[in-house]
Amino acid sequence: MSKNDEIAQAMTIKLEFENLPELPEFVAGIRRAPDRGFALTPNQTKTALRNALRYVPEKFHEQLAPEFLQELYTRGRIYAYRFRPAGRIYGKPVQEYQGKCLEGKAFQVMIENNLDFEVALYPYELVTYGETGSVCQNWLQYRLIKKYLEELTNETTLVVESGHPLGLFPSRPEAPRVIITNALMVGMFDNQHDWEIAEQMGVANYGQMTAGGWMYIGPQGIVHGTFNTILNAGRMKLGVAPDGDLRGRLFVSSGLGGMSGAQPKAAEIAGAVGIMAEVDESRIKTRYEQGWVRRISRDLDEVFQVADEYLAKEEAFSIAYHGNIVDLLEYAVQHRRRVDLLSDQTSCHVAYDGGYCPQGVSFEERTRLLATDREKFRQLVDKSLRRHFELIKALVERGTYFFDYGNSFLKAVFDAGVKEISRNGVDEKDGFIFPSYVEDIMGPELFDYGYGPFRWVCLSGRHEDLLKTDRAAMECIDVKRRGQDRDNYIWIRDADRNRLVVGTQARILYQDAEGRMKIALKFNEMVRTGEIGPVMLGRDHHDVSGTDSPFRETANIKDGSNVMADMATQCFAGNAARGMSLVSLHNGGGVGIGKAINGGFGLVLDGSERVDRVIRSALLWDVMGGVARRAWARNEHSISTGVEFNRQYQGWGQITLPYLVKPEFLEDLVRKRFPQR
Repeated sequence: MSKNDEIAQAMTIKLEFENLPELPEFVAGIRRAPDRGFALTPNQTKTALRNALRYVPEKFHEQLAPEFLQELYTRGRIYAYRFRPAGRIYGKPVQEYQGKCLEGKAFQVMIENNLDFEVALYPYELVTYGETGSVCQNWLQYRLIKKYLEELTNETTLVVESGHPLGLFPSRPEAPRVIITNALMVGMFDNQHDWEIAEQMGVANYGQMTAGGWMYIGPQGIVHGTFNTILNAGRMKLGVAPDGDLRGRLFVSSGLGGMSGAQPKAAEIAGAVGIMAEVDESRIKTRYEQGWVRRISRDLDEVFQVADEYLAKEEAFSIAYHGNIVDLLEYAVQHRRRVDLLSDQTSCHVAYDGGYCPQGVSFEERTRLLATDREKFRQLVDKSLRRHFELIKALVERGTYFFDYGNSFLKAVFDAGVKEISRNGVDEKDGFIFPSYVEDIMGPELFDYGYGPFRWVCLSGRHEDLLKTDRAAMECIDVKRRGQDRDNYIWIRDADRNRLVVGTQARILYQDAEGRMKIALKFNEMVRTGEIGPVMLGRDHHDVSGTDSPFRETANIKDGSNVMADMATQCFAGNAARGMSLVSLHNGGGVGIGKAINGGFGLVLDGSERVDRVIRSALLWDVMGGVARRAWARNEHSISTGVEFNRQYQGWGQITLPYLVKPEFLEDLVRKRFPQR
């Protein structure tokens, strides 16, 4: 008996084919990922092919090897297109899936929602959003993961490493059903170049924040965060009243993709006029057809004329400019146009892989250059970023409030050679001259109190279940407690009217620890009584405790620990210990490889008392672990939140709080020690 025969005989869960699936036809009009480039040596290429072929029986290797090599050479990745199921993939009602436990079926809903044509950025390449954020690496992994989820029980745990299902392992009902890690590179290899090689070889997967953890819920997931960001920016920087909105204010940014597509919708909900530049016409059409942007124009005179009309009426409106953001800003500077709020949401964490389209280059030319002349493309990106920076500076000098929206824009400008953007003029360690939105807004106003992007999916697929959960969530919010609660109540009250759902029946709602627990317990009770079907809880990894990133989530951590990944790792481990249904830990996130570690969770509400216990311990930990870290960094609002926690949970929970040191005392002391500096 050969080794392959011996392995095949012993295997119980494997990919089996009497005949290979037919090569698929690609549906016209569906976005495709660009060629990611091929940079492997001959030996690495052979390893990459062996890595892909090990998923299928040996008898098919001779036919598949040339096919996989062609994909690798022309697309920069082995996607194994032949193995994509025919037709539309989408999140169906949970009862339509095969499985031996509810969690196994629920995770299939989540995966397929991430790959829906209406949700995913590049569905044929398994990229959900963020230019490279993937569910897994290829369609062979997808098929095998599905098989494992169908076999998953309450006594087993599925382990997934960078998209590869390592296997089912004996476990217990209280343990996670799935544990996922993505792209956790060893330190000396934790850089863009080595990650690119690892991805081409089929051993690394970019999970982004929620793609590789299967918890993406479409662009709705960032609409609430964008709404909170620009609304609070207006209140903090533009003199908008604490209970006011952005009527009569102009918000300008770029991008209409999976995450950036939230911007026009959020601008309208906040009462603003929004202008968003986008070079990819297909993304504009998607948002227009969804009703998330209301006007499209290639003419900048027309764009600003329409904006003026709605600004004068103080009516909310959104406009997509089909063109480059740098051209738009050139126009605004030259014509002295007022811009109140300014940001950018191009995918600058992969600026040289197509995430940023240079000025003077069409989207189609950008895609061609990625495949044929990477060095020229890099030079054009750097030139455009430098001009982009100069225009932002000019607008800021005229009174515009600019913030980095967590897409590594400022870091990309620095990498393009603009040392002036660095706070210390030398490196990135002290941050940049313009603030991150977390540093100025989200950190002090939301994260430090424990508010973050809590979310849920009604696994039944019934819209009426979503409406019931909306009403239940409203009943759990005390609008008199804090201003944040009032804003969140209004958000959830108007959520259905604002038509936020893209894909399966899901909702986003910023809440703190107490709010999340109260809502989750209410939902689980509703499942228990049969009022609604089962629910999947989760959050964006971009949250209070989920992510360590000095350029984004921990930008307002000022004690030097913003470069440490302890918080996200402890959050991941603590959620596993407390029995979340799914836990995940990724490298990269929204800012790029080596710049963040982020973790998330999924919790299936089945109506059981066991899940009630998980809610009380795990949801509290998931939020307050981050509040505790922020309090220890001496963040004022986190300290007050910690004091409140210690009082409420006395005898059960305790957060370590710092003694505060008078700044002037240290100023005098250090000045005496370093008089020359």
